[in-house]
Amino acid sequence: MTDAEAGAAKQVRVILPYPLRNLAGSGAEVSLAVTTPVTVRRVLDALEARYPMLRGTIRAYESGQRRAFLRFFACEEDWSHEPMDAELPAAVAEGREPLLILGAIAGG
Repeated sequence: MTDAEAGAAKQVRVILPYPLRNLAGSGAEVSLAVTTPVTVRRVLDALEARYPMLRGTIRAYESGQRRAFLRFFACEEDWSHEPMDAELPAAVAEGREPLLILGAIAGG
């Protein structure tokens, strides 16, 4: 990434699970302007800025870490355990593929 590209905004698509889209009053997919480099942390910052009612629902207030029963997927790969500041794939950063936020299924 060149210095000119750093800090530019990209349109990123995010798909939310039903409980979060219901809380936000949004559709299943939202489009957000995210400052480059596009990372999960920056996507969540933009999402929470646009939908403040989602603060604390995707990541913990205290630590900023992902909540246990949510997962992030980019380009069909699980990004849930990647560092929050790792750059997302170009297809997500360029809006060709969405970042999916899914509720994990637990139980037996």
